[in-house]
Amino acid sequence: MMSNDDQTPTIDATDTPASPSRRTVVRATAVTGVGVAGLGLAACGGSSGSGSSGSASGGGSAGGTTVAKADVPVGGGKILSDAKVVVTQPTAGSFKAFSAVCTHAGCTVGSIESGAIVCPCHQSHFSIKDGSVESGPAPAPLPAKTVTAEGSSLKIS
Repeated sequence: MMSNDDQTPTIDATDTPASPSRRTVVRATAVTGVGVAGLGLAACGGSSGSGSSGSASGGGSAGGTTVAKADVPVGGGKILSDAKVVVTQPTAGSFKAFSAVCTHAGCTVGSIESGAIVCPCHQSHFSIKDGSVESGPAPAPLPAKTVTAEGSSLKIS
């Protein structure tokens, strides 16, 4: 746009498209699962300690995911990456399940170490007992899922 006085170009705020804020980019990344954090999961999503990553064994039934009880170690757990669920066994015979999506930036948790569910993106730690935040930056606990024992398997919904 040219000013009437000296014919030099002037910049008007309506001529320049707004750049997205960092928060907008982070939210979009969390929703779509694409971006730097998503790329980091490929390198950091491996298992360690008493946890493991992988898809649910035995498949799922309508509205649920199943896993063998034997695949969930006492004092640890199993991450079902495809289903975005983590199943834990804090004490013998007591099974818990939570969303495997970190409440900080939407990354999938990557391991279970020393009684904590660990997100590889920013090192948030969650309790295997109740999904509560043990150390941040996660602002909220992992949402709980329902676990139902069916013989030698667990159904998570």
